[in-house]
Amino acid sequence: MPRRAKITESLPPPALRAIHQLGQDLEVARRRRRISQQLMADRMLVNRETVTRLERGDPTVSLSVLASALFVLGLTGRLEKLLGPESDAIGMAEDLQHLPKRAHAPRNDDLDF
Repeated sequence: MPRRAKITESLPPPALRAIHQLGQDLEVARRRRRISQQLMADRMLVNRETVTRLERGDPTVSLSVLASALFVLGLTGRLEKLLGPESDAIGMAEDLQHLPKRAHAPRNDDLDF
């Protein structure tokens, strides 16, 4: 089985939809900046076909290609904040569930002045 087929079959449908949407959003961002696919590819140091695959939402395109595209479009900051702890609501909820139920005052021998 080809690599692309394995990756496509192993990804959950919501992840595939998100990757496809990401590709469409990248295409819109590129077009708004009036950058051709060829110029985008030249700036990213890849071939035009790679840019086409990225914009089509091909899940086999590497993360480094995505990072390069975001850099060319001036959107690198969005990648940096993608999984920032402040935007991880599920992780914060898990942390809150594991906080101690009671806080204990330090013992006297812990207070070493």
